[in-house]
Amino acid sequence: MYIEPYLLEFISVCVQDPRLHKEDMWHTYVDYEICLHTNSMCFRKKSSSVRRRYSEFVWLRQCLERNALIMELPKLPPWNPFFNLSNAHHVVQRMKGLKEFLENVLHTPLLLSDSRLHLFLQSELNTKKIEKCALGKTRYTVAEAIQRSHSSYISRLEDKESCDSDYESSSSSGYGVSLETPAQDNSVSFFPGADGHLELCSCLSESIQPPTPELYDDSPSSL
Repeated sequence: MYIEPYLLEFISVCVQDPRLHKEDMWHTYVDYEICLHTNSMCFRKKSSSVRRRYSEFVWLRQCLERNALIMELPKLPPWNPFFNLSNAHHVVQRMKGLKEFLENVLHTPLLLSDSRLHLFLQSELNTKKIEKCALGKTRYTVAEAIQRSHSSYISRLEDKESCDSDYESSSSSGYGVSLETPAQDNSVSFFPGADGHLELCSCLSESIQPPTPELYDDSPSSL
């Protein structure tokens, strides 16, 4: 029986565009863009893009491992105590390993039933919020978190939840709203330079120094 090519199910994922983030004077990390394109009915969005760091991949694998005790999970690129953020080879090899991990996960039907995987790939939620959402402990559903990930809808619900919590815990003030200053984006793009190394184009370029312990993404404080 002939099946039209456009009817064949596919899931395409890529890990690209590493960006350097400076948390403070001593802690720096790299995150990566995850682009997903699919026609699978398992996914609510057919195209999506989010950014995740290595430690979040580690968290995801631990979650999947707890939910699939009878099977061996795909491996992540190994933790490297000497991972150097300014080393092009290290960053590229890690991206390849993360891509292979996701490809193997996405082609394992049992793992596709875990809502945390879908929130990881198609929402802007951090790992703590993903866990809460998957357990039904948020004002928004998994579907809403994914479909409206780039809108202000989720933020408004979270603000309302925060206001309600602050109001209930406040005994000395009639105001329960906590105002926070939006975090400044201090990310730095990596671009392949002519010499084969990663070229950093940003006002934060001075933060890239010869390898020191604080520049290792795999250190406990920078994961």
